[in-house]
Amino acid sequence: MMGQSSYEIVRRAIEFGNPDRLPVRFDALGVSDVHQVGWNQTGAGSHTVPESLDEWGCLWVRSEKVNMGQVKGHPLADWAAVGSYEWPNPDDPALYDGMEEGFEGAGDKYVLTGIFMLLFERLHSLHGFQNTLEDLYVDRERLEALADRIVEYDLSIIRNISRRFPGRIHGFSFTDDWGTQRNVFIRPSLWNEFFRPRYKLIFDAAHEAGWHVWMHSCGKVNDVIGSLIEIGLDVVNLQQPRALGIREIGDRFRGRICFESLCDIQHTLPHKGPDEIREEARLLIDEWSTPEGGFILSDYGDGRGIGVEIEKKQVMLDAFLEADRWRARG
Repeated sequence: MMGQSSYEIVRRAIEFGNPDRLPVRFDALGVSDVHQVGWNQTGAGSHTVPESLDEWGCLWVRSEKVNMGQVKGHPLADWAAVGSYEWPNPDDPALYDGMEEGFEGAGDKYVLTGIFMLLFERLHSLHGFQNTLEDLYVDRERLEALADRIVEYDLSIIRNISRRFPGRIHGFSFTDDWGTQRNVFIRPSLWNEFFRPRYKLIFDAAHEAGWHVWMHSCGKVNDVIGSLIEIGLDVVNLQQPRALGIREIGDRFRGRICFESLCDIQHTLPHKGPDEIREEARLLIDEWSTPEGGFILSDYGDGRGIGVEIEKKQVMLDAFLEADRWRARG
């Protein structure tokens, strides 16, 4: 009998359908069950230039250290700018030029597309972080209107891509960092009131297209994971398992969502040796997955930014492959 394809292995891990082995997304070492197909989203732009504008008119600024930088110019920091603001057009055909070529090399892999900075990150990149948090309380109506405009854009992107490539994409990924080292930026009740229904609209559209929904979020986001699961999140990418609490997350959410993770990018990978990496890999598999699936190993792309060389990444990959409970079962 033939083994499962890369697509099947990822799908079964997400749906707790007994994958043949641990799914891996580790492009730095040339090993991946996932193929990413992008569209012409500017995103953060080139990491090698001091400044760049994205398609929303947000100004990205970088230091002398090569990295993605951060938004320092917020085009809608002042609400007075809304009247003259030029909104990006999700129906512009140029956004999707070249996407077909992006499927080359996909083979039997699981295909992902996505949106960088989906909702909260886009909201505060446009309006400013402090302004956004304050206006959740003092100018809710205008903040809601801006959030809804962002959601409309996201929904149009999803529908346009799904119409162009029916049945060829399997998952939709996005980024929205929601936590400090200690907790979510806002009260969970406020998060549920303002953000939950808007995320649900987006998740529902992705599911209608036949896609799983994958979310990356940094920080200690424990208190919103349950709500995200309830509105349909399929995969959550968490890269600081020590900050989250490995056993706490496992006890609360194991078997309810698929985790995409790796050894802790702040605590373990930069500062610990092979033995500690192997121990944490085993602990994550044991605590965050079930015998039926629920875990995907995913690399952290900017190894240089966290002081992790390729040799240590190889140690981590090997450690997770050794801890693979599904291959051993077969």
